[in-house]
Amino acid sequence: MAKAPKKKTKAMILGLGLDSDGHKRVTKGENFAMVGGSKETHEEMTEKAIKINEKLKDRGKQLEQVTREEFDDIAHEVGLRRCSSEQN
Repeated sequence: MAKAPKKKTKAMILGLGLDSDGHKRVTKGENFAMVGGSKETHEEMTEKAIKINEKLKDRGKQLEQVTREEFDDIAHEVGLRRCSSEQN
């Protein structure tokens, strides 16, 4: 019996802006999609995603190739931080 071909793993960053100024915004790029948010929030989310992609490129990796720890390091380098469960 033939084995089914393996599916290629693909990772994606999804940004969801919860503030609004009445406009609907959607921006897609290489391995990311940003949805919603005020003009300022949406631009900031998009900028961070682009910077993450640049850092990945500098490391010679794709998003699906980095560990959670590596992603956290990259995210921290571009100004993002993980929320602790105590803040939720």
